[in-house]
Amino acid sequence: EVISFAEANYEGVRLTHDDPVVVTLQVELFTMKRILIDSGSSADILYKHDFDQLRISADQLRPVKTPLVGFAREMVHPLGSIDLSVVVGMSPCQSQVQMT
Repeated sequence: EVISFAEANYEGVRLTHDDPVVVTLQVELFTMKRILIDSGSSADILYKHDFDQLRISADQLRPVKTPLVGFAREMVHPLGSIDLSVVVGMSPCQSQVQMT
């Protein structure tokens, strides 16, 4: 489903900018706050501390061979990838998707 914003959501926002959005989502039955949505990024990243709090066994991770390059051009090697159930919105306007 499309995530959209009403005119009221733009109050105080200068529309000439492409600012990131921070949201709260339910991931695998846990509420995760302060999730950064940056339209300029092509990766969905979950930090190890957050992954550990989801209580998912690390042996469920699939290997990833390609490193990520950070803002300061440093290379980071991911521990792996995993598909997680993510719930967006509140009932009755809610959508559940699988994200890697």
